[in-house]
Amino acid sequence: MQHSDQLWTLPRPLQSGDRVSIAAPSSAICDQASLLAGIAVLESWGLSVNIPACMERRWGYLAGRDSERVSDLSADDACSLLACARGGWGAARLLEQTIAWKEGWLLGFSDVTALLCSRMAQGLGGGIHGPLVTTLAGEPEWSQQRLHDLLFGHPVASLEGTCWAGGTVTGPLIAVNLTVASHLLGSHHLPDLRGAILVIEDVGEAPYRLDRMLTHWRLLGALQNLAGLGFGRFSGCEEAENNDQAAGFSLEQVLRERTRDLGCPVVADLPVGHGNGGNAALPMGVPAQLNGDSGTLSLELPCHR
Repeated sequence: MQHSDQLWTLPRPLQSGDRVSIAAPSSAICDQASLLAGIAVLESWGLSVNIPACMERRWGYLAGRDSERVSDLSADDACSLLACARGGWGAARLLEQTIAWKEGWLLGFSDVTALLCSRMAQGLGGGIHGPLVTTLAGEPEWSQQRLHDLLFGHPVASLEGTCWAGGTVTGPLIAVNLTVASHLLGSHHLPDLRGAILVIEDVGEAPYRLDRMLTHWRLLGALQNLAGLGFGRFSGCEEAENNDQAAGFSLEQVLRERTRDLGCPVVADLPVGHGNGGNAALPMGVPAQLNGDSGTLSLELPCHR
């Protein structure tokens, strides 16, 4: 992937009456109430949401067979926003097929990292690392408003975190779930990270497993040429799995030690990812500024088409 203007060009802002299509590329939908509540939020913004065909669909632990789930991604030619229902597992399986991506917005995070990254690596803008339909209604008001403003073409505030390494840089923004993105390493589905501002988050991973994944990235040289690095939320990642690991490094110690020699600004505690406190929507590929002195991440939103 080249860091071209194409990647930084967002689709046109949404307008009242625009159509939303719900996709279920990952695990089966087990909480229909949360799905319907998320749809209600989208409808409250004046959007027209298709009743998802995937609501009752199941194949093992997946939301349908691979052919059914991949068809969700291009089922509605007229939709302006493709919103993913939930995460879990299964999106990366779809990358074995040729996905007929259409221009427009793609929304999700967690397992949807696989689709956001692959789409960006193909040169398509409009991916948003942000709430899933099943998590949207549970987001705090500021997070819902941020997503609304991004989609409808309004400015959004900078995110505030904790300074770990100083300096100010700009670069294309890439936000990922660490575990999911780690399994894209070595494939053509992970965007070029050189000169990028990378924001990572995760959930339910013990510190030693995070150590293992970050070491994998280091061995491949994937972290060494970043413009800047941001850490989102690592929910449920403090607890070790057994007594041997319980006396080991803390989450913060692992994150600091594995990244302290990168020579780029590092900002931690950004309100991004799983868990309580809000999952701030971040547009993939958009130019951003990471300020390691003030601990802020700001978007430099380009003109829309």
